[in-house]
Amino acid sequence: MWNGCDGSIQALGILNVRILGLDIGSKRIGVALSDMLCITAQALETIESKDIKADIRKIKDLVDANQVEEIVVGVPYNMNGSEGPQAQKVKAFIQEIVQHISIPVREWDERLSTVAAERVLLEADMSRAKRRKVIDKVA
Repeated sequence: MWNGCDGSIQALGILNVRILGLDIGSKRIGVALSDMLCITAQALETIESKDIKADIRKIKDLVDANQVEEIVVGVPYNMNGSEGPQAQKVKAFIQEIVQHISIPVREWDERLSTVAAERVLLEADMSRAKRRKVIDKVA
């Protein structure tokens, strides 16, 4: 679960920073945007993936429109830390982003993000049916 800017950005005293979070899937790309203080991130939109060039163009438009200074991309490593096929696809996509968008791009290990999101929703006493509908957004 993404929890804001890392200490290096906060230590510099930089405020008014926006970070774009990406959850790359095979058919869709989930997009979240941090608040200006990097305390929370909210779902911004879901990009229906067409082709790599269109996807990168849409991400660049979102970066420009929201004055984003960093992109964080979730990488779905296997539980043992190895890279499966989806992690390899995400890393290839990250390379495309780096080539076309000139801001820092950071990988985020998302192995346990769904587990953490499930725990939060359970603590909120949300029904199984409702959890299923929002789990990806929360993660």
